[in-house]
Amino acid sequence: MSTITLTSEDFGQAVTKDGITLVDFWAEWCGPCKQFGPIFEAASEAHPDITFGKVDTEDQQELAGAAGITSIPTLMVFREGVLVFSQPGALPAPALEQVIEGAKNLDMVEVHKQVAAQQAAAEAGEAPTEHSH
Repeated sequence: MSTITLTSEDFGQAVTKDGITLVDFWAEWCGPCKQFGPIFEAASEAHPDITFGKVDTEDQQELAGAAGITSIPTLMVFREGVLVFSQPGALPAPALEQVIEGAKNLDMVEVHKQVAAQQAAAEAGEAPTEHSH
């Protein structure tokens, strides 16, 4: 499967579905993005079981801002709705393969446990204490 263009309308649906979704945040004027583009495209052809999406940060500035993108290209990997990898910079093909294999080999039961624990800790930390006067 080749890459798909993601916008703020379909980004959430793409990254929360079952399986693995790789997202390349890029822009037309970005040299490293242009170098990474064909590598990302080739990986999408080699892994038809994975969704490969691209977000044009010029066209989707609000989405890029919401995703906390500060430099491009940035690669994000989601699995079952969990962000499992995020790194700025153009990756060479072997490094991209390692990221994909890493995402495939994750123990998602353990990842979901960690996410739940982090959410619980965050909620506990935000809860007002009785002695906050």
